[in-house]
Amino acid sequence: MSIDRNIESRFGAFGDHDWAWRKMRHVDDDFAAPNGRVAVAEDEAGAFAGYVTMRLDREAGVGTIPNLAVRADLRGKGLGRRLIEHALGVFREEGLKIARIETLEQNEIGRHLYPQLGFVEVARQLHFAMRLDGAQAL
Repeated sequence: MSIDRNIESRFGAFGDHDWAWRKMRHVDDDFAAPNGRVAVAEDEAGAFAGYVTMRLDREAGVGTIPNLAVRADLRGKGLGRRLIEHALGVFREEGLKIARIETLEQNEIGRHLYPQLGFVEVARQLHFAMRLDGAQAL
């Protein structure tokens, strides 16, 4: 799930890269940030299974989970939950006081899972986009 994916669905492809490339740039930014961390999960064969990114704002006492992904064939088996629990453990070890996670309304899995883990909804946000070349939305 990604806002860029929604934009691409509405307006078509744009730029030299697709939404997945832009999403990976966000993950790269999380990894490269001085306050960022990434945890990667592997399956039994040692292949990539999923990841969670974390941002730790020690001064504010807030830990944020910007990105969570689980390989499609492993969804529904508890890996996403374990990755989030890992991030929450990191936040606790660092003495943070609040954990944040955001999701899109269309993310049924996240909207179901996050409250089970103790998260409560605190706000909703709207995102708007427009093409700057005059082309119409799809």
